[in-house]
Order: sequence, then structure tokens, then C-alpha cells
Amino acid sequence: MKKAYRVKKEKEFQQVFQEGTSFANRKFVVYRLEPSDQPHFRVGLSVGKKVGNAVARNRVKRLIRAVLQELSPKIDPRLDFIVIARPAIKDLSYEEVRSNLIHVLKLAKILNEEGNRIK
Repeated sequence: MKKAYRVKKEKEFQQVFQEGTSFANRKFVVYRLEPSDQPHFRVGLSVGKKVGNAVARNRVKRLIRAVLQELSPKIDPRLDFIVIARPAIKDLSYEEVRSNLIHVLKLAKILNEEGNRIK
């Protein structure tokens, strides 16, 4: 994913945490915030040390980025959101990560169910 599609700064993370709303399932927690002045969505990833060592955490982040890249046409372009991986994610396959992430994104109304971008 391009840098323009990432929430990177600590200030931006804190803004999403404090002003946004959270949604969760057993594998992920998602915080979402609707800023109005951006042309596309931005995402931040957080994978804690309980998930495993650096190799395991980077693998999880790569899987999440791959799923988000695949789903990007269906994601509401007005949003900033943060995906937090829970420790139970470390042994899942790509398909399991994908299905769990789709589930929590639909709960958060980040993913448009019909597959069209939300206008």
C-alpha cells in the first residue's frame, strides 16, 4: 500500500482512538473515524508483542495489507481506520485472516457489502 493510504503519525493514531468508534470480533479490533477532507481512505496497523516475535508480527501485517489491498475498491474512501490484531491471529492462514477481517470491516460499516464504493 502506498504511504498516502497509511495513518502513520502518533497524533493521527490518537485522534482515531479518541474520536472514533470501535468494533471487534475475536481476531481484530477496528477503530474508525470520518474526516471529511481526503480523497481516499487511510489505514493504520497495530500488531502487539503478544502476537509473537518480529517475524510473526510482520507476517500478520503483510497478510492484513494484502487483504486490504484486495478489498480497497470496496472500502469507503472518506475514512481513517486502525486495525488491531489480537494474539489469536498468529496461526491463521490467508483465507482465515481475510474472512475475519471482512467480518469486522462489515461490522464497522467500512466495507460496502455490494462491492461498490460508497458515494
